[in-house]
Amino acid sequence: MENDRLEIARLYHRFGFGPRPGEFKAALVNGLNATKTALLSVPAVDLGATKVPEPNIINLGTRPAQKSSELIEFSIALRQQIKDLPLWWLDRMALSDHALTERMTWFWHGHWATAVGKLNHAYPMYLQNQTLRKYALGNFGEMTSAMLNDGALQFWLDGGENTAKSPNENLARELMELFVLGVNRYTETDVRELSRALTGYQIERSSGKVTINNRRFDPGVKTILGSSTNFNGNSAAAHLVTQNDCAKFIVERIWFRFISSQLPVESAAQLESAFTTRDTSKLITAITDSKILSNSNYTIVKAPVEWFIGVARFLDLTPSSLKTPGQLLAYLDKLAQVPFNPPNVGGWPTDESWLSSASAQTRIQFASWLIKQADLTNLAAIEPNKRIAWLQDELGILAFSGRTRLALNGVKTNPAQLLQLAICSPEYVVSA
Repeated sequence: MENDRLEIARLYHRFGFGPRPGEFKAALVNGLNATKTALLSVPAVDLGATKVPEPNIINLGTRPAQKSSELIEFSIALRQQIKDLPLWWLDRMALSDHALTERMTWFWHGHWATAVGKLNHAYPMYLQNQTLRKYALGNFGEMTSAMLNDGALQFWLDGGENTAKSPNENLARELMELFVLGVNRYTETDVRELSRALTGYQIERSSGKVTINNRRFDPGVKTILGSSTNFNGNSAAAHLVTQNDCAKFIVERIWFRFISSQLPVESAAQLESAFTTRDTSKLITAITDSKILSNSNYTIVKAPVEWFIGVARFLDLTPSSLKTPGQLLAYLDKLAQVPFNPPNVGGWPTDESWLSSASAQTRIQFASWLIKQADLTNLAAIEPNKRIAWLQDELGILAFSGRTRLALNGVKTNPAQLLQLAICSPEYVVSA
């Protein structure tokens, strides 16, 4: 059935990074329900992920003094760690068997957006990534508590500068607006009161260690969203998570990133109900069990990292093993999306932002660079007249449009050019 094909394609492209060779055809045979079960079942051990060694990311300690002999060695090690960190994560995305876990970790990275550029230490960012993965499909309340005590996020939002004598509202505002409740679901008084609850945090920049200095903490009663008590950071965060607006907001955010950034949430009450216990896996299950994925009006443009990982999985490429990995990061940087470096606390943009003529040209060059490093034996073995249909199934595309088929037909005898056009086609770049 066409709707089954559409839903299966969306399961692979939106809740993973696209199918590996043969996976989409097998899923069509196994059926929609079996595909959903496989998607949602987290393995005890992800064998694909175990193939990716942990990076050599350690606490380098405090930056040595200017002009000291240790500064050069420190700077070289720091630059290497900051380069190795995104390559390590890209490898995990490409090689993991349970793509949903990595896809949700990627989603939460954009949600709790933190950039290594300000922190300028890789180790706390690495620790944050472990936290995001741990709670990727877990309890959002537990994730919120863990992220409030995350050194990278605290430093990124100036949490260590918020004291009883000198309040800083940055973390409080973003915790409500961007992380837990959403815009216009709190007052300026709530921001001030929450910032009082978030006083006293101190962060060791190089290690990400977070401690509470009680001399800098405001011990008074705070009134936040109508409740008054001696809130501290953990109790205030827990209070925010219990709000009905928290369920509304997280449903909206997942809808915006996985279903549609243009059309409003469908079956909002049903999805919010699924998130009553703040269990993210139950929310994802509710979305995939509904008929939302069968609505052809909901389109999403693949962000650059999502597009690249989909291509890497299809071509069986390991990102860090590509020729000149620095060139890989350069391509992603030119497309304005490098892991661990979101542009601001709001994370990366979506949809039309990735469809400029400049990004299209870069994507074509990027695709050519990748294809030159891939084994196209299987594609070359297919009879030219059958290659377009073969690619449609292998890439997990609902259907190439007539216009795209016409372009592909013109290069069907050239496997490399054919593949380049296919993975840069609107039907692959945009998840229908």
